[in-house]
Amino acid sequence: MLIRLTGIKKIYQVGVETIHALDGVDLQVDANEFVAIMGPSGSGKSTLMNILGCLDRPTHGTYELAGEQTSRMGGSALARVRNQRIGFVFQSFELMPRFSAVRNVALPLTYSPDGWSNRRRKALDALARVNLADRAAHRPNQLSGGQKQRVAIARALINQPDILLADEPTGNLDSRTTEDILKLLVQLHREGQTIIIVTHERDVAACAQRVIHMHDGRIHSDQPVEQDPDVGSVVAAKRQRDSQEAV
Repeated sequence: MLIRLTGIKKIYQVGVETIHALDGVDLQVDANEFVAIMGPSGSGKSTLMNILGCLDRPTHGTYELAGEQTSRMGGSALARVRNQRIGFVFQSFELMPRFSAVRNVALPLTYSPDGWSNRRRKALDALARVNLADRAAHRPNQLSGGQKQRVAIARALINQPDILLADEPTGNLDSRTTEDILKLLVQLHREGQTIIIVTHERDVAACAQRVIHMHDGRIHSDQPVEQDPDVGSVVAAKRQRDSQEAV
């Protein structure tokens, strides 16, 4: 068992109002699973992602990551977990505009004892894994949206993390580029990577093994996807529906 959440609650106090962002979440994720988390705004999916990524602590409950309780970790230990065991991919890419692709990918290795030549080699290997080695010297403003997201995925993978967390990874991309990124995520999963994505698009979620629906801070349903995804068909269906909605 890679992830085990038990009775997770996250409570915020806003003035006199008490907000239960998460209200008793139990969740288990095995290594090499591909899980999608869906839900309307305010359902708790982003809060859950922050808990899973050790970016926030729960108010109540326990989070075990590979058998270790994160609540017992201090700030330095949590920082190491975020840097070495969890890779993050964001909708807005979060790339440093003045850095080349290879330097952006190497950022998680900043405090590594390796010299720059070794960090650069690892970053080039990560770029090659996402089929972007030929853009290593390009800055973000010289890359397309899909290429920026590939750089972000390479950066997330450079420390060979246990978990890849992706928050709306195709939210800023067109249909063709969405297809490329989804194919990449499916391929990474087939190579053994554990992936958890937050998405509001059911077509994107259909590429996962499991789809979790959240509502009012709770898991409303947790269902397996019964067949391997045909990403091309998934994106074609999305494109058709989008064009119908635009009419």
